Amino acid sequence: MTGTSTELEQIQNFKGKYPRQLWYLFFSEMWERFSFYGMRGMLAFFMVNELGMNEREANLQYGATQAFVYAFTFIGGIFADKILGYRRSLFWGGLLMIVGSCMLAVDPKVFFFSGISVIIVGTGFFKPNISTMVGRLYKDGDPRTDAGFSLFYMGVNVGALIGGYLCVAVGKGEMLQSQIPQNLRWNFAFGFAAIVMIVSLLNFVRTQKSLGPIGLSPLLDMEKSKKRLYEYLTYIGSIIAVPLIILMVSNSEYTDIFMYIIGPGSLLYLFYEMRNFSLQENKKLIAAIIFMVFSIAFWAFFEQSGGSLSFFAANNLSSSVLGVHLDPNGTNNSANSLFVIAFAAPLGILWLWMNKRKAEPNTIVKFGLGFLFLAAGFYVFYYTKFFADENGVTSLGLFTFGWFIITFGELCLSPIGMSIMTKLSPHKLQAVIMGMWFLASAYGQYFAGLLGANIAGASEHSTNLEKLMVYAEGYKQLAIYALVAGIGLIVISPLIKKLMGGVK
Repeated sequence: MTGTSTELEQIQNFKGKYPRQLWYLFFSEMWERFSFYGMRGMLAFFMVNELGMNEREANLQYGATQAFVYAFTFIGGIFADKILGYRRSLFWGGLLMIVGSCMLAVDPKVFFFSGISVIIVGTGFFKPNISTMVGRLYKDGDPRTDAGFSLFYMGVNVGALIGGYLCVAVGKGEMLQSQIPQNLRWNFAFGFAAIVMIVSLLNFVRTQKSLGPIGLSPLLDMEKSKKRLYEYLTYIGSIIAVPLIILMVSNSEYTDIFMYIIGPGSLLYLFYEMRNFSLQENKKLIAAIIFMVFSIAFWAFFEQSGGSLSFFAANNLSSSVLGVHLDPNGTNNSANSLFVIAFAAPLGILWLWMNKRKAEPNTIVKFGLGFLFLAAGFYVFYYTKFFADENGVTSLGLFTFGWFIITFGELCLSPIGMSIMTKLSPHKLQAVIMGMWFLASAYGQYFAGLLGANIAGASEHSTNLEKLMVYAEGYKQLAIYALVAGIGLIVISPLIKKLMGGVK
């Protein structure tokens, strides 16, 4: 047995519920997600109020931007698997995210599309690889894996909670208004995202030795000069790609073309790779694709949070919950994260408790439950229309309760989804499959923008009360679609279970 395999075995033979390395990755991801969700929460509002876009255009632009963010995780996964390894890929991605955030902090109006484009490339290298390293902390079939991903997902949401509320509230002047000059509020808001990204990267550099062989370059046996050449070409290529991304992100018609190509292209690449694996392994990969397809629908609805729900919050929600004054946009961006923090670990422990009693629902049922919770939450968003006043302003408290329900749907799908991707994919393809999981999220984001744009377009030139009614009816339709998807998934669950070949 080699030294690296011995070291990996020592990591995977940890005692207790969680390996200590999980906590290191937890904190790196937490600060990176502060940066990402802080940025995400500002985009739609900033585009309308600072860049002068209308709500329909901003929804499309938001969907395009977020689609590219997640689409590039697939590309980043390929380079990590084939050339850089997870660690070096993560470090390079983190550096690019810092540069892009600093550009936005200097002048968010002038450098909006260029800064966002650099962040897109950086996230592509960072995001899929840290999730893949979490999966490598566990042996195949370890029942603690889902609990580990649930805890890791809590780290995601600690960052999302703080960044999602703080950044947009500072930019709008709802927080620190006496400390920050009015003309610099958005600079500081984007600047916070840059600072915490630096913290994330420093934490990873300081703790990466504890990962043993996990995430090292796949080219360690290659001649050093040749290995270095491949790495440098990857770095240079990713920088050269930025102007192209600027062009595509700033023009939504190019986004359409890109999305028509990247999805089919990724599937063709996967089918090409599948020739190297056994029939049983390929059946598992087909099951993974089915999960990805359903996740597209889930995120298309869920990600209204950064698009149409952002405008719904700004125009149609009151500013208090249980008597506490809160910024409605900040609440929309962060309420879900607060509930994830509160319930992610207990739900993970519940899965373990049920597993010991052989009563844990399988992954397919968890996915189906995710859609049912999503449907119930969007029905609550629809139901807010019955609490509106004559000005079209309704209850922020009831709206927050809708996010409370949706949170359980997300916890049934997203952390479990990352976990099942690592279980269903061969080790040589794990970063690619994780990248495809996030690519499915990209399509969800893309369709979220289209759905939000349709809702916004239907309410254009309406009074605020009329706009509320249009948005509410749109959310009712999404609730119905989510309900149908959840029931459909449960109906075909026996077929998916056979494809999974014993993976739970």
